[in-house]
Amino acid sequence: MNFTAFFPSAVESSRSLWRIGQTVLGIIFRHPITGTSIIPILPDGRIVLIRRRDNGLWSLPGGIVDWGEDVPNTVRRELMEETGLELVKINRLVGVYSSPERDPRIHSICIVVEAEVRGTMEVKDTLEVMEIQAFACNFLPPGQMSHDHTQQLQDYLNGLTTLA
Repeated sequence: MNFTAFFPSAVESSRSLWRIGQTVLGIIFRHPITGTSIIPILPDGRIVLIRRRDNGLWSLPGGIVDWGEDVPNTVRRELMEETGLELVKINRLVGVYSSPERDPRIHSICIVVEAEVRGTMEVKDTLEVMEIQAFACNFLPPGQMSHDHTQQLQDYLNGLTTLA
């Protein structure tokens, strides 16, 4: 039995939907994802870092910008989700980091900001975060941080605004 003889429009619709689906997937997976890293500064000047559960390394809090969300709201949401801290004010743009090698999972573009925060540090997302700690600028944890966060923090401490 020839299916197309009975339902020619259904077959053409299916092919058309498949082509549209392929195009959408190509756009999604062949373009970088936009995210944020936050350099949270407590009122006493200490920098808040999280220890990631997936690799055990220290990291800046942050994450992917959700559909329909702007960067300031992503910063606010990710701070609360990962650290329990409240955003007071975004002070400055530290940089935009876009190297395909910066994140081992995906090609992402990371917008890094310095932010004044307040509240009590608390692990909210136990699937992503193992530990939260505040460090004085001159006593940051030794060794490599997750992703390219060592470079991001170094640029911040050097007063740079980086496009990399």
